Amino acid sequence: MLKDGTYAAWFKTPLDQGAGIVHVADGQIWGRDSLMTYHGTCQVDGDRFTATVRTKRHTEGRVTIFGVYDELSLNIEGRCVGKIATYTATAAEAPGVVLQGTLILTEQTVAAPERAAQLPAFNPDKLPKLPKRSR
Repeated sequence: MLKDGTYAAWFKTPLDQGAGIVHVADGQIWGRDSLMTYHGTCQVDGDRFTATVRTKRHTEGRVTIFGVYDELSLNIEGRCVGKIATYTATAAEAPGVVLQGTLILTEQTVAAPERAAQLPAFNPDKLPKLPKRSR
């Protein structure tokens, strides 16, 4: 099941590959990579999911991994088992090009526990003294 959370994303087409960050929450999916931001909706049915995502360019200079310069409308179908999802995507703007991707759910780090005892106040008089040097 595709869970709400933050995912590391890796994707490729026969033309190129890329990586980014994807967030999923409450039926929404959004994220970014080095070239585009993306936002859309997703539906989860057991271990399968579908999504419709619209991309928007934030950096000029090169074509997308679909081989086009334009912004894209992606249709995504995938399967999620545990913390790893695999998917394929197509874009109407790039007929015949299929994207294959992987999402890996990131673990939230647990905060370090508070110290039980308070540290003593700093007292410079308690520091070791250096031996006196003769001149």
